[in-house]
Amino acid sequence: MFSGIVAAIGTVTGVAPVASGMRVRVDAGGLGLADVARGDSIAVNGVCLTVVALAGNTFEADVSPETLRTTAGYAAADRVNLEKALRLADRLGGHFVSGHVDGVGTVTGVESAGVNRVLAFALPPELARYVARKGSITVNGVSLTVNTVSGAGFAVNLIPHTLAATNLGWLAPGDRVNLEVDLLARYLERLAAGQ
Repeated sequence: MFSGIVAAIGTVTGVAPVASGMRVRVDAGGLGLADVARGDSIAVNGVCLTVVALAGNTFEADVSPETLRTTAGYAAADRVNLEKALRLADRLGGHFVSGHVDGVGTVTGVESAGVNRVLAFALPPELARYVARKGSITVNGVSLTVNTVSGAGFAVNLIPHTLAATNLGWLAPGDRVNLEVDLLARYLERLAAGQ
């Protein structure tokens, strides 16, 4: 479980095919790894990955074919948002984030709003029902508040801190992003359906 509050921006330093999908190597940037062990979870652009190897300030994780199919994936030199899994004593500054990506969205617009930046996204139509104005959504692992909703699209307003502390500041129209809808919205839908 994660909060969607990004701790550091890392860099993918290598990807290699393996029998079970892909192995990704990440330079953790400012994310300290002293308290990380093999088997721990780290969210990498919002995807919960299990650490399988550690060396200095880098870690490796295996990415399953299902994860590759349902996410924007990874390539060498990608800048990625990183967050360690929550501990019981941690503050929950964002919202509950599972690290299980629901789909891939596309940036449709980027506009300046003073020192802020408004990003607009298209999302898969089947996810649109889970997105509500002033609700929560996770984009590349970042917990964000939805400002507007229009059909199968939504927009968020990013403050300077978010632009500087995450990889969202580099996004441009056409870029693909990992999306995780609000966990509570999914459970509420299932409860309302009586299943």
